[in-house]
Amino acid sequence: MQDSGGVAVARALKHAALCLLLLPRFLLAAVMLWLLDFLCIRRKLLLKMGQAQDADDPPVCVSDANRMFTVESLCAVWYGHKLDFLKSAHLGHTAPNTEVVLVHERRRVRLLDCVKGKRPLKLVRQFADIADFLVVYIEEAHPSDGWMSTDAPYQIPKHQCLEDRLRAARLMLSELPASSVVVDSMDNSSNAAYGAYFERLYVVRDAQVVYQGGRGPEGYRISELRHWLEEYRGSLRPAVLHV
Repeated sequence: MQDSGGVAVARALKHAALCLLLLPRFLLAAVMLWLLDFLCIRRKLLLKMGQAQDADDPPVCVSDANRMFTVESLCAVWYGHKLDFLKSAHLGHTAPNTEVVLVHERRRVRLLDCVKGKRPLKLVRQFADIADFLVVYIEEAHPSDGWMSTDAPYQIPKHQCLEDRLRAARLMLSELPASSVVVDSMDNSSNAAYGAYFERLYVVRDAQVVYQGGRGPEGYRISELRHWLEEYRGSLRPAVLHV
């Protein structure tokens, strides 16, 4: 009984320490969401972000009908910060080999099983000649029964079972049939290991994380990944010696 009590106390202390560490960044995000509910601020900020964005980067679109400061949005932001802080994927370290499910075959495999030889595995559809593309479909960022977005092309509720997640992934495949897509397991192991919520870009090579993008949407920078891949492509070219 004493041992179980000690474990419970240690768990409570760990949780309290985590809350204290995350609180400043969470409060900052909460204030930003509150400000974005003022349409004049929202429009001005989105305009500035659009002007500063690279052409490769997807625009951050939030229509006037969407409320930003809600209980659901605050829960989603807290959850995202917590996953980012506790993720096990770090630049230069071994890539977590989490369980995923193949959409068509409905077969469970490990994420790194999707790597072909020594080619980098990248989570964005570019540079197909030097790297392989894979989308890991995780839990919904804006479910219809949570922090809903009217800008989403589909209104999908929270996944209650693996079939729900597979069904949602098939919707995406119907729009992008050439994509390679797997889904996260229902314990969200890939999402937790890679801190992927809401969205994130990675490059994995030789079972190592060699590129780690920021958390989406604001940190989702395809232009940054393009630059990395261009440098990587250059490193593959043989040196030419002129004598």
